[in-house]
Amino acid sequence: MTDQTPAGTGDHTSDLTSDLTSDLTPDLTSERPAHPVETDTVEAVVRQQLSKALGGRRGMAEAAVPTILFTATWLTMRELELALWVSIGAAVVLLLVRLVQRSTVQFVVNALFGIAIGWYFVHRSAASGGSEQDQALAYFLPGILYNGGYAVVLAFTCLIGWPLVGFMVGSITGDATAWHSDRQVVKLCSRLTWLLVAPCLLRVAVQAPIWLAGTSGSIDPDAAVAALGVLKIVLGWPLQLAALGSMVWLLSRNRTPVTTGPAPA
Repeated sequence: MTDQTPAGTGDHTSDLTSDLTSDLTPDLTSERPAHPVETDTVEAVVRQQLSKALGGRRGMAEAAVPTILFTATWLTMRELELALWVSIGAAVVLLLVRLVQRSTVQFVVNALFGIAIGWYFVHRSAASGGSEQDQALAYFLPGILYNGGYAVVLAFTCLIGWPLVGFMVGSITGDATAWHSDRQVVKLCSRLTWLLVAPCLLRVAVQAPIWLAGTSGSIDPDAAVAALGVLKIVLGWPLQLAALGSMVWLLSRNRTPVTTGPAPA
């Protein structure tokens, strides 16, 4: 919901606000849930699914390191191929560490996948005769397109009344669409989905003009690359966590029961 995006825990006998604090805080600092998840409310279901999108501090670092190294190497060495290889090498090292520790490789694989797409765009730019500066800017284009596309898809699901977060509820209850018969659940899921749309729209609104200005020569391409590198990190996990904080606040205000059977007539 990344350019970005990862189980929460809860006790259905305790207050929802206390659950929320105990459930999500461990997942921001570690990757193992403390105890099994109870999913008696829609809020608990959504917390569980949202926490799967987080990799803790380590996951955030693994997502940011390749971009930091790519940007720093390009700006200091002016060697695009070297910058790409340095970012790939860092991701591979992080992957090997994960494999040795037998921990989840999801976040490193996500980083490698993003680098691979960026590399493809770089080579497309080179094939079309773009300068090294144009190629460096091309590295950041996939992220902008991804966030734009993701925002459009999520917004569309809200506009047609089938918010994406609702299917998270369905994945737990065992019926992918039963939640849609409850207006309160649909309303809650729509609000949560819009909160996922917001970071994507902000990234596009901030990064796209800089990318366009850099490619058109309105601003110095190197300055554009530096700005995009910083923004990719600043508007990455920090912004995602801000959106999650808003969702946590919204979830703490409601307690909507999960219905696993057919809706009442």
